[in-house]
Amino acid sequence: MSASFTQSASTDPPLRGKLLYIDHLKVLLTALVIIHHALVTYGAPGGWYYFEKTEITGAVIAMTMAVSIDQSFFMGFFFFLSALFIPGSLKRKGSAVFVRDRFFRLGIPLIYYSLLQATIMNFLVYRYAENHDITFKQFLLGYDGWIDVGVLWFVLALLLFTLCYIIYTKIAKPDFKDWSLPSIKQILFFAAVLGLITFLIRTVFAVGWVLEPLGFQLGHFPQYIAMFIFGLIAAENHWISRIDQQHYRKLHIFVFCMIFIGFPFIFSLKIIFGQPLEWFVGGWHIAALLYALWEQIIGVSLMAALLTFGKKRLNKSSNFMNKMSRCAFAVYILHPLVLVALSLLLKDWAVDPSIKFLIVAPLGVTASFLLGFAVVKIPGVNQLV
Repeated sequence: MSASFTQSASTDPPLRGKLLYIDHLKVLLTALVIIHHALVTYGAPGGWYYFEKTEITGAVIAMTMAVSIDQSFFMGFFFFLSALFIPGSLKRKGSAVFVRDRFFRLGIPLIYYSLLQATIMNFLVYRYAENHDITFKQFLLGYDGWIDVGVLWFVLALLLFTLCYIIYTKIAKPDFKDWSLPSIKQILFFAAVLGLITFLIRTVFAVGWVLEPLGFQLGHFPQYIAMFIFGLIAAENHWISRIDQQHYRKLHIFVFCMIFIGFPFIFSLKIIFGQPLEWFVGGWHIAALLYALWEQIIGVSLMAALLTFGKKRLNKSSNFMNKMSRCAFAVYILHPLVLVALSLLLKDWAVDPSIKFLIVAPLGVTASFLLGFAVVKIPGVNQLV
């Protein structure tokens, strides 16, 4: 994720002045990642270090809907935004310097997270949530989870995608230029095809299946790969500078309908026909096909709509947003530790987990950004994040 978090700061000044909204969008996306993991902690489906699931049906449905919408676009959008700055940086630095810089900026955070932060979080959960009265030293003596990339699976995937792109440029000399800005019809057609491909992939790798120890959920990777490639194409053809509100203004209405009509329709299949959740996340089921199509169509549409919204509403200089953008990568790395700590502090509070979510989500966002802001002030560390 470092590319989308840090490379915009290294673009040429005239270009960067036109891309303020990209920096601001990544702040909003980072906050959304924190909220997403808080939702998983307290009711939505998904895996996390620690969770207390609410049993209130309305809360479960709302949380499930929220994480489904998030998952449809936010990580794919990060891959797109990351790829935007790769061609320019590669041309300026050259392959050797660029690769060395990527390994430095992405590899060291990966090692830190896997060896230190993930270990501390697993200890906190083992000690305080599972009530094992042992010291950290005793925990380490029996610990076997040293390769735990956690949320930094994205960083690892981005590094692999980037290396594949560099190798491809050396072998094939690709020409990504002369691609016109896609129309709404082209976007929706692409999203539908991507949905079909996603459905086929999920007949083998259902949502939730993880490739360990890399942390890759391959059921989501068709979108990630596609958006990384389209980020490269967008960079070469200056799509970002050419896009405006008129291009995709109708997508906002379409996204609204897909959320408040499309999702309830698909969810009604589970209720009316009693279809198990497993039929939606993978396998040769109509439910899995409909969900994959809905997910990719709304996800790709949301990305395009957010780009136009951001350019119109967020492309303004803001000292506060600039500071938040500067620490966004650090926030992404550190937010699991903040959420786990907050959740454990409220563990014995005798209220429904959905109420805890209302407390932990805003506190998690605020505390994570405050911690990230402090970390980027540390000499040496600020060269990495």
